Parts: sequence; structure tokens; C-alpha cells
Amino acid sequence: MSVALVWVVSPSTKVLNCFGVLDSSTFGLGHGREKMGRKQKWSSCCLCSSTEVKYSSTSGLQSETKFPILSSMVANPAEEIAVSSEQMVDDVVLKQAALVEKQLRTSGDDVDVKPDIILPGNLSLLSEAYDRCREVCAEYAKTFYLGTLLMTPERRRAIWAIYVWCRRTDELVDGPNASHITPQALDRWESRLEDLFQGRPFDMLDAALSDTVTLFPIDIQPFKDMIEGMRMDLRKSTYRSFDELYLYCYYVAGTVGLMSVPVMGIAPDSQATTESVYNAALALGIANQLTNILRDVGEDARRGRIYLPQDELAQAGLSDADIYAGKVTDKWRSFMKSQIKRARMFFDEAEKGVTELSEASRWPVLASLLLYRQILDEIEANDYNNFTKRAYVSKAKKLLALPMAYTKSLIRSSRTLK
Repeated sequence: MSVALVWVVSPSTKVLNCFGVLDSSTFGLGHGREKMGRKQKWSSCCLCSSTEVKYSSTSGLQSETKFPILSSMVANPAEEIAVSSEQMVDDVVLKQAALVEKQLRTSGDDVDVKPDIILPGNLSLLSEAYDRCREVCAEYAKTFYLGTLLMTPERRRAIWAIYVWCRRTDELVDGPNASHITPQALDRWESRLEDLFQGRPFDMLDAALSDTVTLFPIDIQPFKDMIEGMRMDLRKSTYRSFDELYLYCYYVAGTVGLMSVPVMGIAPDSQATTESVYNAALALGIANQLTNILRDVGEDARRGRIYLPQDELAQAGLSDADIYAGKVTDKWRSFMKSQIKRARMFFDEAEKGVTELSEASRWPVLASLLLYRQILDEIEANDYNNFTKRAYVSKAKKLLALPMAYTKSLIRSSRTLK
């Protein structure tokens, strides 16, 4: 299953689809792995830690929460605290927002690029590294690449570097050598990530990201969490509840939103809290990944994977056998309607935050959001047959979405995000 990056707007190509601006291999603030009101504060929990936690599950829509479909922390009868996926992710969001706020206090300006930091070594090689990242984006994510051209040169180079790292990470479990990948291989990849954040890149593509993280207030945690999502793909093929699925969606797609916000920048006149902008980026990543999942039900089933909440399938009178049979029934249509409704709620939450981004970033992000959201319309147009028909947005509809996104990007919301 791939990832989605839509805030800059991914991949198999689901990590990269959150980066996706115009096609199915898009990459944006809320990158979806192809197949971005504070609650009561609890002690933080690292998503990649070895600490054992229990998840409370949820399958209902709760309109009063920040994200309408999430669960809360509860205490079980044995007086052990069960930590929801939402709370775990919220802790990471707060940390990322704090990093950007620190830079804001230091610079007194909008969250934009820092002055160039000259790294030791051959600068022509560094330029070549970014060029190679650009070539990879242009080759494997054509519409995403076109969207990046709407950004400033500094931002587009940074997004290319992030995209390439996410793609390489996704390829570990979805690429041609996926059958040979072990948890130990992912451990080595994470060690290599730590090295590049310390200015010790392994190769040219790593060097581009290593430079990027010196120019923007980007934290390593979302990158580590994406690797954790790859580990999850190695050991899990089904998800008991939406709470479990939400955590997976965060790992492989929501992380891209958190990586991207420092690059996208927050508008200097924004009255929104930094945390709310990060929450919107996270929501876009979750929305993209849920869309990937709903689009690719048949494809994933043929690979022995079902990325749908088992408890909700059971409540709808469906089972894994029905998924593998691939027959569209009234029960399936009803189930899909509820899943699409939830994905749209995340898109709606994400759209509220796009207008708070810097002016240069709003258009590509809005374009990716509008285009990816249309995939849900195409699933409906296919009479919910996502077993044998792949929902896609036509080139004509993509082109029509661009002026609409541009117009929306010029309108700043009068409502303050909280």
C-alpha cells in the first residue's frame, strides 16, 4: 500500500500521493501513502517508542471532536491507561508546532526559509543532488512536479528532497525488492536517516534532504514515524478498528503533512494557532490516505491486505470473504457511503487550514486537495465498485480544478482557526 503527501501536494505510490497535486501519484501537505480544541493533556507518548500502549477503538462519527472520527483516552477496569491513536498523534503535532513557533519568535517574520547555510563540501554536488530529486519527481509524479513549479525555488527544492525520501522509504515495502525487506533493513534505514539529520548523508539524494533540514525547522520525528508505518505494513494485513487504521494513516501519510508545513510556511498575517495549521495538514494526510484505501480496495485485496476497519465491516454485515469475493451489494454500497463520508470530513477539516499558509503555497495545496477529493466522487460514479474499477480524475477535470483552486487561494478565511 502506498503513501499520500498533499500539503505540498502521497504511494506503492501511496506515500507519495499525499504529495499529489494533479494525478494519482500526487504529493501535498497531507501526503497519503498510496496505498495535516486541544484535549485534556496527558503525558506525551512517542509513536516509535517501545512502550506498550493499549488503543481504545471507535467506529462512530463524533462531530464535537477536532477531527470528527477519533477516540479518546480511557482507563480500563484494571486501571491501566489506554491511549488512543488520536492522542498519540496529537503529542507529535504539538511538538512540531512548538518548533515552528520557536522560529517565529526568533525571526519575527512568517515561517519561511532561513538564510542559506553553507555546508562544507562541493556546492556544485549539492546543486546536482537537488537536480536529481527534481528529475525523480518529474518522472514518477508528473502532476505533483507541475504543482511544485508554482512554489518559490527554495520551497520546491525542499519538497523535491522530502518527496524523494518518502518515495524511497515507501519502495522498501512496496517496491520490487519488498519481499526481501526485513525489520532489520528498516532499522538500518532509520539509522541512515539519523545520520543525514546530523549532516552525514550516505548518498546524493540523502544530501539534498540533509541540506533541506538545515534550511527549514523540520524535525526528525515524522520521518521516523513514517518508517514505523513501513514496519506496520510488514506485520499487519488487517485493522481491527478505525483507531488502529487512523494510526497507520498517520504513520504513512499524516507524517508528510508535518514534514511539509515548515516548508510551505504560515502567512505572516495569520491569526490561526500554529497547532491548528499542523492539525489541518495532518487532516489532509489522513484524508488522502483514506481516499487511497477506498480507491484501492480490490487491488489491496489481491495482495492479501484489507485496510478497512474490521469492526465496522462486521457492523455492516460484511466480512473479509465479501471483500475477496469482490461483489458490489447493497450492504457494500451502504458501508462505502459511510467510509466516504468520513474521508470527506477530513478533507473539510484540512481545507480550513489551507488559507493560513503563505501566499505562495496556497494554490498548489488547494489544487491537490480539490483533485484528490474528486477521487471519492469517482468511486460513487462507479457505483462503489472499487473491486474491479479504479477511480481516477480525468485530465479535463484536473484542468478545471486549477482555476478554481487559484481563485480559492486568493480568498483568506475570515474565521480564525483554533
